[in-house]
Amino acid sequence: MKKATAKKETANKTTAKIRKPRKENPTFIQRNLRTILGLAILALVIHDVFGPHGFLAMRRTQLEIRQFGAEMQKLNEENQTLADEVLSLKGDPRLIERIAREEMGLAKPGEYIFKLPAAGDDKLKGDSKKSPGR
Repeated sequence: MKKATAKKETANKTTAKIRKPRKENPTFIQRNLRTILGLAILALVIHDVFGPHGFLAMRRTQLEIRQFGAEMQKLNEENQTLADEVLSLKGDPRLIERIAREEMGLAKPGEYIFKLPAAGDDKLKGDSKKSPGR
C-alpha cells in the first residue's frame, strides 16, 4: 500500500507542475531586459570615462592645475627678485650710478666717454661695394 500512495503523490506532483499557467508571449522588455541593462551600464561607464566631466577630463584639468601652479611659482620668484631690485635701487647710490653710466651713457662732470666700435664692425661699409676688377 505504501507503494501505491507514493505513486499517487508522485503523479499529483507532476500534474501540479504541468498545471501551472505559463505566459504565452513575454513582452519585448521581459525578453531583452538583461541586454538593455547591460547596454545602459556600458553607456554610463563610457560617459564617466570619456564625457565632458569624466575621468579623462579630470586628469587633463589636474595637469593644467599643476602647470599653472608651477608657472605661478616662477612668476612669484620673478616678482620677488624685481621687488628686491626696486629696494636696492631706492637705497644704493652706487647701483644707481652704475646703471646711469652703463645703460644711459651718462658721465660725471669733467669725464669723457669714448665709444669704440664693436668687434664685428671692423670693415668699412664702403669696402663691400668695391668691385674686384679695380
